[in-house]
Amino acid sequence: MAKAGTARKKAEKEVVPEPVRVPVVEINEPPLPDLDRIIHERMRLGIVSALAANHSLTFNDLKRILNTSDGNVSVHARKLEEAKYVICNKSFDGRMPKTEYKLTAAGRRALEKYLDHMESIIQAMRERG
Repeated sequence: MAKAGTARKKAEKEVVPEPVRVPVVEINEPPLPDLDRIIHERMRLGIVSALAANHSLTFNDLKRILNTSDGNVSVHARKLEEAKYVICNKSFDGRMPKTEYKLTAAGRRALEKYLDHMESIIQAMRERG
């Protein structure tokens, strides 16, 4: 019984520190435009970046470069096709199907805009830091 009473007295003596109050700092800068959600997703950014560095890449090239599954490349490439950022050409190499992707002019512009946006965010953070 003595131990329980000692623990209770000890708990009663403990003082809870006051919460730290952080002043609110207002930043009078115009908000940055939203990031392109099509490109911002990691796998799609990888696809667009790989295509920007190459004239074209096959489905298997993208899968190998990005170290991902067939389904992942397929789903994300289709999203980029729908946005008109990449074009897909399907053909046969002998009897084997071949799917090849290329970055469109719109895709290149979107990537450049995305990179400019990211650079402006990085610059703003460095200026504040």
